[in-house]
Amino acid sequence: MKLSADTFQFLNKLVENNTREWFADNKPEFDTIQKDVKQFYKAIQEKLEAHDEIEKHKFFRIYRDVRFSKDKTPYKTHFAGSFSRNGAHLRGGYYLRLKPGESFLAGGFWEPNKEDLFRIRKEIEIDASEFRDILADAEFQKYFGDKFEGDELKTAPKGFDKTHPDIDLIRKKGYIAIRNFTDKEVLSSNFINEIDVSYKALRPFFDLMSSVLTTNLNGESIL
Repeated sequence: MKLSADTFQFLNKLVENNTREWFADNKPEFDTIQKDVKQFYKAIQEKLEAHDEIEKHKFFRIYRDVRFSKDKTPYKTHFAGSFSRNGAHLRGGYYLRLKPGESFLAGGFWEPNKEDLFRIRKEIEIDASEFRDILADAEFQKYFGDKFEGDELKTAPKGFDKTHPDIDLIRKKGYIAIRNFTDKEVLSSNFINEIDVSYKALRPFFDLMSSVLTTNLNGESIL
């Protein structure tokens, strides 16, 4: 399945005309494009389900919540969706954003709750070798480079040694792998396959995190 060039053409026009009046006048075109994009995300889910267990898919609405934002433009200028892995035994999720000049996919743990974050940090504190192995893996690096993305503290979290050899991993607030795409790549017929092979490359990372987050520090199951 291939995305239509109309997708980015509409989003580019929306950047220049981000008003309720213009959107209302062009709503029929938006509805057609959104229907096609939703089908594309559904096709991604079907590919994912061939090699992972997906609990739910969420396609994000185009309407912005402007109540607490200085930016009062009413509409997002991108499409986005996420796929959550199944149940308490499988952790993490996949994400894809489509935006002219700024498209990317991601996977991992964005802003994990404090209990999960503490558990991950303690695992790294004790032995970071499996995390390092993932970052050094050629397949992972092919799609995501050699580091986890995400916000991080400027110093060590409370209770952790700032001189720890793996403090670069410990001070992270999230653990995300990101792959960026050009517009040409997004609109190519091979894009959906590139998404799928990228998501497959995340499995060792997800498997490690699932193991960590479903056990205590002694390796005993907490489920």
